[in-house]
Amino acid sequence: MAEVMKFGRPKGFFETFERRPGAIKKNMSYCPGCGHGVLHKLIAEAMADFGIQDKTTLISPVGCSVFAYYYFDCFGLQVPHGRSAAAATGLTRANPESIVIGYQGDGDLAAIGFNAFIQAANRGENYCVFFVNNAIYGMTGGQMAPTSLLGQKTVTSPYGRNALTEGYPLKVCEMVSQLEAPVYVERVALTTPANIMKARKAVRKAIQINMEKKGFAFVEVLSGCPVNLKMKPADMDKHIDEEMTKYFPLGVYKDVSAEREPVKRATPMYDRETVAKALYREMPGGNVAHASCKSEIFNRELRIKIGGFGGQGVLSLGLILAAMGKYRNLNVSWLPSYGPEMRGGTANCAVIVNKGAIGSPIVDSNCDLMVVLNKPSLDKYLPELADNGVLMYDSSTIREAPAVKPGQKAIAISAGDIAEEFGNLKCANAVMLGAIGAMLSRYYLEKEDAVLFSETAAAAIAECFAGKDKIVKMNTEACAIGFDKMQVLLK
Repeated sequence: MAEVMKFGRPKGFFETFERRPGAIKKNMSYCPGCGHGVLHKLIAEAMADFGIQDKTTLISPVGCSVFAYYYFDCFGLQVPHGRSAAAATGLTRANPESIVIGYQGDGDLAAIGFNAFIQAANRGENYCVFFVNNAIYGMTGGQMAPTSLLGQKTVTSPYGRNALTEGYPLKVCEMVSQLEAPVYVERVALTTPANIMKARKAVRKAIQINMEKKGFAFVEVLSGCPVNLKMKPADMDKHIDEEMTKYFPLGVYKDVSAEREPVKRATPMYDRETVAKALYREMPGGNVAHASCKSEIFNRELRIKIGGFGGQGVLSLGLILAAMGKYRNLNVSWLPSYGPEMRGGTANCAVIVNKGAIGSPIVDSNCDLMVVLNKPSLDKYLPELADNGVLMYDSSTIREAPAVKPGQKAIAISAGDIAEEFGNLKCANAVMLGAIGAMLSRYYLEKEDAVLFSETAAAAIAECFAGKDKIVKMNTEACAIGFDKMQVLLK
């Protein structure tokens, strides 16, 4: 007898769940009474009916939703806890024609990921979010969630949630609907057939808005977690309908889809030359941006650390050096670190330049060039200098010559005194930049790279202080003075 299937799995699902580990390949992994399977079906059905599988990316972060990539026959992206909105923003900005679906639980969206989520909603990013609210952390053992009800007992609220200690449950729909940018906001439930049909309609509308590129759509779904809430599935549905909906009323909170026009943002650039032109500016005396470094020193990763007091321009000097590396077609990283008070507190930054990939922006050892502007930084960071590294220090604040190891170079310049004589003590970092250029030209740079140093430095200063013409001029002049002074010292 021939087998006839009248109703089957939506085409938005894989025929067989081969990605699911273990022997079971036909059924989902969700617990009995869990709403994830129902919501999955509504989404998969909509994707298949709309014919959008080949351009849909479903983002699933940490939580029970992590299993979504076992089941959906579309592109999938697994992201860290709370980072769904950030990834969705990148995807929809890079490929505006794609359909992007964020699938998040209450612990992921309303806790660690809430700021990323609410900012994406406020920007009106072109994607839709399905938010599963079961009022508890399901995957990790039943801790209190941001949406747990008052009085609700969980592993971390054994006496019940107390508004005085844990605050009130977050009403996400109500919050999102107050923003200008979101197009559509609705709360539904997966309890009765009637409610599931309303949820189906809401899912399809949110995806349709995404397809029409009208902006941000959000659907909150009240769903059961019988295992962690210790209820039978039928009692779970009754609890949602009779208790959860009192605090989280169902319904449409915002719908301006009929009046919204499609969102049009800047067209992404993919052409290599166009991207390079946008990133690198033309500079006087030649296109320094496309002049790659020729010197031997640039054939390996260069690790730089700069330390001093807040207000000495430590972070700015690092930014300028990083910008210079960028202009010379090097990969760069800049990692600042400063105390609670930038002005007067300690500050340092790490800069790495490399022709190849940079594995980590941290410089805590094997430092090739160390620049220190005060004694505390010298004492703290000198042990991190590489055996053949170069230490450059401000002798106007560090009076005694540092004791360096054999093979290390210690080069002094009274940057603070020179800057004060120039007329502005704040230019000590620019004086030091010029001194770095003279040192590199003397010991490490081929003639072509040495000639281009001043132009590259001027362009980097102009970038870092864009719109501040007086500061650009002052720092460029101070840099030139530092270069000349160091040249004399190194003769």
